[in-house]
Amino acid sequence: MENNLSEFLKMAYKRGKVKELQEAFEEYPVQNEWHKGEEDFFISEDTTEYNHYSIGDIVFVKNFIYENGQKGQNHLFVIVDENNLVVPIDYFGMLISSQLDKLKYGSNKLINKSEENGLNKDSLVKTDVIYKLNANQILFKIGSIEKENVEKYKNSLLEKDSNNNE
Repeated sequence: MENNLSEFLKMAYKRGKVKELQEAFEEYPVQNEWHKGEEDFFISEDTTEYNHYSIGDIVFVKNFIYENGQKGQNHLFVIVDENNLVVPIDYFGMLISSQLDKLKYGSNKLINKSEENGLNKDSLVKTDVIYKLNANQILFKIGSIEKENVEKYKNSLLEKDSNNNE
């Protein structure tokens, strides 16, 4: 499978920056988000279900059951890469959080709400790790961000790690 990955994903895996989705919910509990995991806050907005998502899409990851039986929570992610050369389709995303007090960490980047991205509040993108998302875990898309911003987030992940290794 590794031969099918982008250079960015190969580097992220090599540096241990790809995490399982459960870790995102443990570090950023949905109870601390403004939406509290309620998808109704987004369904009233312009949401669209897709069979395929693109890099830069902001998606809502639904409740689901992990292999160990624990229930995952609803959260927003921005898709930064994908691996659709093997089935099932895997996406790789960075967590979006409304916990702006965590902007004090350099790896968290501000993302201002806009009509294009569909966010209801200014939020942050957690750029120190990426999370593996399976297509069946994505409920819908709420908006998107420019590819240039996705590249900045990806570069932030790789730069932060390379600075720590020097």
